[in-house]
Amino acid sequence: MPMEFINQNILLISLVVVSGLSLLWPAFARPSGNSVSPGAATQLINREDARIVDVRDAEEFAGGHLPDAINIPAGKLAERVAELEKFKDKPLIVCCAAGMRSSKACGELKKQGFEKLYNLAGGVDAWVGAGYPIKKAGKKK
Repeated sequence: MPMEFINQNILLISLVVVSGLSLLWPAFARPSGNSVSPGAATQLINREDARIVDVRDAEEFAGGHLPDAINIPAGKLAERVAELEKFKDKPLIVCCAAGMRSSKACGELKKQGFEKLYNLAGGVDAWVGAGYPIKKAGKKK
C-alpha cells in the first residue's frame, strides 16, 4: 500500500522534497567574507576608512546606493578588480540588494588576494530598513 501511494503521488512527493531542500539551503550555504550589519558597517567606515563596493547593476545602483560606494557589477568584477587594488589594505564592504550577489563577490575578491572583506548582511535593503542614508542621482536621501 505505501508503494502504491508513492507511485501515484511521485510528483507531489518530489515537490515537497525539493521545497524542503530549498528552505534548508541557506543554512548550509557558506557565505564568503564576514557578514556585517548596517551598524557594524558604519563603524568600519568611520573607524577604519572602509570602502564600499556595490556589485549591483548600474540601473539598480542609480536607483539608490550607499554614500561613496563604488559600483562594479558582479558580472564585471573579475575584469575590473584592478580598480580596487589601491584599497587592498583597507576593509571592503561588499553589498548588493539583499546580500546574495555580494557574498559571491566576496569569494571572488578573496581569490584575488583581498583579505579584509565584509558582506553587508541584508544588502542595501537592510541599510535602508535601518534608516541609514542613501544617494540617488547625485542627491542624498
